[in-house]
Amino acid sequence: MVRTDRPKREQAILNAALSLFVHYGYDKTTIADIAAKAGVSKGAIYLHFQSKTELFNALLLREMEVYGESWLKLIEADPKGGTIGGMYKNMLYALTSSPLISALFGQDKKVLGNSLSKLDYQMRATQGQSIRHEFIAMMQKADAIRQDVDPQVTAHIMDMLGYGLISMDRFKAEQDIPPLQDIIEGIADLMDRALTPAGGGNSEAGKVIIKQLAETTRHQFEKLEKEKRSELT
Repeated sequence: MVRTDRPKREQAILNAALSLFVHYGYDKTTIADIAAKAGVSKGAIYLHFQSKTELFNALLLREMEVYGESWLKLIEADPKGGTIGGMYKNMLYALTSSPLISALFGQDKKVLGNSLSKLDYQMRATQGQSIRHEFIAMMQKADAIRQDVDPQVTAHIMDMLGYGLISMDRFKAEQDIPPLQDIIEGIADLMDRALTPAGGGNSEAGKVIIKQLAETTRHQFEKLEKEKRSELT
């Protein structure tokens, strides 16, 4: 679950930072800007975070937790959430609902700016967004994905689609891009047609695997956050 034990002031600072980073970008946003937006002093911010980089690290970890929980809730509510199309569709809905995680996933330099060179765990966070061939193999064993597809190739193609969804506006005019919901539903339909076993596959078994994946990822981010906090003490 997403942490709820952060002090209210810390949450207010992170919320202000999220708004400013997404709108103006990391490089153009200052601690003074964040303090003004949050209604606190600069000194108050430094009681929680040693630097803008430290603050951004904490914000990214929080947003990764929010993204993971949102994805899992969508999976749970979807009868087909354990199929490959349902899994991928709900992952994309959760991903595109988070502007900061979308920026990270698409390596958006307008938003992330110089933070890309400062985030020491950034690559590990991004890797958490990639589809792993081990996951595809597990879904095959659970009869949620066809047995006759190559896990590594399939995972790579799925990543290509995800990265393309996030970054397509760099290559096509906005008026030429279909509505986001139509694109996501279309991708899910293609995934199910191409990868779901005859008869629809075992969605419930697929959900169990996805829950396991979500739990593992949650523990990884909790560990990262503890490591970051221990560096301050």
